[in-house]
Amino acid sequence: MKLLVCVMNDVALLDEFVHELKEKEIKGATIINSTGMGRKLIENEDYDIIGSLKSLFDIPRRDSRVILMALEEEKIQVVLDVIEKLAGDLTKPNSGIVFTLPLDYVKGYKRQ
Repeated sequence: MKLLVCVMNDVALLDEFVHELKEKEIKGATIINSTGMGRKLIENEDYDIIGSLKSLFDIPRRDSRVILMALEEEKIQVVLDVIEKLAGDLTKPNSGIVFTLPLDYVKGYKRQ
């Protein structure tokens, strides 16, 4: 099993994302509201340089979502395909990030 972690920068995609997963019979994700470090630095007026850049670059995205999913190996590509279908090319700036980590121990997981 693996832990799939997805940082979704465009929160407007979240509803469609969970519906797509449901259609593919993938259930069970934890969704956490999050804010990136860059956003916090821009909002923090204590940083003179960052504060002065704030007026030049108004970044409209205020928050993101971190989606955590414990998945069997064969489900990983299905979820990756949904992410790329909705978010597009993740190599582009501010599109999001996704990665997996091995899970050595899981209790409470219900097989799908």
